[in-house]
Amino acid sequence: MSLYSPINNEEEEEEERTQPLSSDSQRESITEQSPLFDDIDQSPLLGITDQSPLLGDESEEIEIEDEELIQHGKASYFSCAINLSNTILGTGMLAMPAAVASVGLIFGSMMIFYAAATSSLGLYFLSRTATHTKGRHASFFSISKLTYPKAAIFFDLAIAIKCFGVAISYLIIIGQLMPQVIESIFASEQNTIFLDRRFWITLSMFIIVPLSFLKRLDSLRHTSLIALFAVIYLMFIVIYNFLGPDYKSPPKDKIHLFNLTKKFLINLPIFVFSFTCHQNIFAVYNELADNSQGNINGVIVGSIGTSSIIYQIIGILGYLSFGDDVSANIIAMYKSSTIVTIGRVAIVTLVLFSYPLQNHPARACLDKVLSFGSSHEYSQTKYILLTSGILISSYTIGMLVSELDLVLSFVGATGSTTVSFILPGLFYYKLHENAQWDFRKSLSVFLVIYGFSVMFICVSLNILRLLARE
Repeated sequence: MSLYSPINNEEEEEEERTQPLSSDSQRESITEQSPLFDDIDQSPLLGITDQSPLLGDESEEIEIEDEELIQHGKASYFSCAINLSNTILGTGMLAMPAAVASVGLIFGSMMIFYAAATSSLGLYFLSRTATHTKGRHASFFSISKLTYPKAAIFFDLAIAIKCFGVAISYLIIIGQLMPQVIESIFASEQNTIFLDRRFWITLSMFIIVPLSFLKRLDSLRHTSLIALFAVIYLMFIVIYNFLGPDYKSPPKDKIHLFNLTKKFLINLPIFVFSFTCHQNIFAVYNELADNSQGNINGVIVGSIGTSSIIYQIIGILGYLSFGDDVSANIIAMYKSSTIVTIGRVAIVTLVLFSYPLQNHPARACLDKVLSFGSSHEYSQTKYILLTSGILISSYTIGMLVSELDLVLSFVGATGSTTVSFILPGLFYYKLHENAQWDFRKSLSVFLVIYGFSVMFICVSLNILRLLARE
C-alpha cells in the first residue's frame, strides 16, 4: 500500500548506533538518509542479532530492576503488535459510523486512511529518535533531555495526564454498560445493587489492580489478545446485522458518497485520535527482542494496518446500515438481543483490559515528573506507591463522577495531539536540525504544524460546547 511506501534517498549514512549522543555538536552532525520504512522484511522477527541496534553496554548502570529485560528484550513481534493494536482500538470505534456519516462514504474512508498515515508517521519518528538513547532506556523524558531539556518534565506531565484521563473514562464506561447488561438479562430486577454503576466499577478493580502492577508491557499480551477477540466480536455484530435477514436498508437519500456537513468538525477528533498509541511505542522499543528499525516498522504497520481495516469495516457497514440517522454509539442502534448483550459485555472486556495499557505509560511519566528528571533507581517501594496512587485516584474519580466527556475532550485535544503529532515532529526535527533538508525532515515540520492546527480546532470546539451549555 502506498501509504507505507519507502522514501528512497541516494546516500545512506550511519546514524543509529549503540552510542548515545553526548553533546550538541554530536547531535547536530548527524544526517539521516535511510528509507522511511526500510527493510521491514529483512530483519528477523525474534531473537537478538549482532545487527540489532542499541542493546546497550553490559557495564552501564541499570536504572530499573529488570536488568535482563533492559539489556536483552524478550518481547516478540506478535505480542508488541497485539499490545499496540489494543491500545489503538477502544470505544472510539463505536462512533466511527457517525464520523463517516458526517463526511460521506468515500471521504470517510479516506479520512481513516489519512489518520492512519499521520499516526504511523508519528510512531516512525518516535522510533527513530529512540535510537539516540543509551541502551534500552528510551522514553519521552530521555528524548526530551536530548532535545528540549528544560521542557522535559512538562512533556511527561502532559502525557501522564492524558493517559490518566483515558483510564478514568474506561472505569466510567464499565459503570455505564454493566447495569445495561443486567437490565437486558433480568428485565424485572429493580433497585438492586447489580444496577449500581459503583458496584461494577469496584468489582472491575479486582481484575484491573493485579494487571496494573505488571512491570512489563509484554506481560499484558494475553489480556490484549482477549480484548482483540472482543473487538472482532463487535465487528461480527456489525457485519451480521448488515448481511442478516432482518436488515432493512435506509432510504437512498440517507446514504452519501460525499456529504461534508457541519458535524464534520465535531467528529474530527474521532478520526484524528483513532490511532493514538504513541505513549507505548517506547515500551515496545525497549522490550522487543529484535528492536531493529525494520522490526519496529513491522510492528507499526501491523498494528496500524489491522486497526485501519477494523475501522473501515465498522465505519462503512455501520453507516450503510442506518444512513445519516446512525448515532454516536453503533451498538445502541441495534435491537436488544442475546448477540447485542454479549457485545456490550465485549466492550466492557475491551476497556477492562485496556486500562493497564494506560497505567503503564502514566506511571513511567509520573516517575520522571516527581523525580524532577534526576537519575535514580526505580525502587520497588516507589513503583508500588506510584501504581497505587494512579489506581486509587482514578477509582475515586470514577466513583464520584459519571460524566467526564468535556474534561476528557480537552485532555484529548491537548494530550493526544502532543504525544501523537507535535512531540514526534519536534523531536525528530531537533535531532536533525543542522542536517541537510530531506523529505523526512519536511514531514516532521508538517507533523508539528498539523498537530498544533488540530489542537487549535479541537480546543476551540470544546470551548464553544462549554459556552453552549451555559
